[in-house]
Amino acid sequence: MRKDYADQRASVLRELDGLRYEVDTENKIGWLILDRPPLNIVSYRGRQQINAIMEAFSEDDDVRVVVIRGANGVYTSGGDVKAFPQIPLDRMSDLAWNISAPERCPKPVICAIEKYAMGVGFELAMACDIRIATKDSVVALPEVTLGQIPGSGGSQRVARIAGTTRAFEMMAFGRRVPAPEALQWGLLTRVVEDAAALEKEIMDMVAKLRAGSPLALRTIKRVLATTYDTSLSVGLELEGHAYEKLRRTEDYQEGITAFTEKRKANFKETI
Repeated sequence: MRKDYADQRASVLRELDGLRYEVDTENKIGWLILDRPPLNIVSYRGRQQINAIMEAFSEDDDVRVVVIRGANGVYTSGGDVKAFPQIPLDRMSDLAWNISAPERCPKPVICAIEKYAMGVGFELAMACDIRIATKDSVVALPEVTLGQIPGSGGSQRVARIAGTTRAFEMMAFGRRVPAPEALQWGLLTRVVEDAAALEKEIMDMVAKLRAGSPLALRTIKRVLATTYDTSLSVGLELEGHAYEKLRRTEDYQEGITAFTEKRKANFKETI
């Protein structure tokens, strides 16, 4: 990494604004925690810091899986709405870049949702690979109530996954969608009973992801990221080349050997 860029990122990470991050070296988890009680709203500066934290996790060999969640039993009610008018014009047209950081991360990213995933919080969740929510949670893009629309990728990701009809209903009415219904729409990966079940589900998923090949998981993310931007023929071509690339790796050889010997594969910890 260029020194000037590293210095810039270090500067952004100083004095975190409503955020915490931790690395669990034993379980290889990078925790990104939204922490501004009571509802963990996300500030304008915090968006830049989310991107910087995700970049740091991407390069940390002690992190195999990233988990994003909120503190104190709440994910987030959204952005710092009261501060929006103070932000200079033409400074909020690229909000989606920072909030898309989980999608760019080469490692699996899990979002754990409790109670609320609204506005930018839901947009951040939609950029993750896996979204787990407790059954009493709601997801929403309520910007219409402010005379606005989602500005951090929400309209595009919801429409691509749930369809334009549901996206319009959700956005035009500012509707809060209960977690079980959001699961049916494909907006969530899994819904669990309560906070205790959420903790167990997170650790179970982390264990399964850690057991996989880091290089194969990275490749899965890169291939899937092109799905909505390419034709079927181009997507199949990319998939085929990625498949061939993995055939030459040590992890693939280990996977085949483990399958033959009827044992669990021992993949390399790092790429």
